[in-house]
Amino acid sequence: MNKAVFLDRDGVINKETRQYTTCVEDFIINEGIGESIKLLKDSGFLVIIISNQGGIAKSLYSHEDVLEMHLKLCEYLYIYNTAIDDFYYCPHHPDIGLCLCRKPDSLLLEKAISRYNISIEDSYFIGDSERDMEAAKKVGIKGIKINPNENIYNICKNICNQNNRE
Repeated sequence: MNKAVFLDRDGVINKETRQYTTCVEDFIINEGIGESIKLLKDSGFLVIIISNQGGIAKSLYSHEDVLEMHLKLCEYLYIYNTAIDDFYYCPHHPDIGLCLCRKPDSLLLEKAISRYNISIEDSYFIGDSERDMEAAKKVGIKGIKINPNENIYNICKNICNQNNRE
């Protein structure tokens, strides 16, 4: 089985402004992301983004806009000789309609766990909101809550060190 670190996007990967990130120009990558993802990947973890993108349902931005932002992240990570294994996002919003994939529900995590044969005992979810922690708890993954826009390098280093001791 594989081990993984799931990452929320807005507030973990890129700058959280408490407003929707609607275009690639506003997608500002947080400090330490390149080094953190490289460290995780070099330690044998899959790295998968799990994100709510309800602005799509509200017509504030499109799937194509989200793809542009993810491509910007991929290009940035290329400099560090690393990459994200996959991106999962929910385009729905509770003001528009109900779904099972929007965090704190866990469908996106469940899909990734199944697709990549992930060991929940050896995996983590780093997020900046309580709904991230709820989603992780629903599938039995260890949740690590950070402050929005916090540099996650030391957290990732601790995950890798703990993994090496086991």
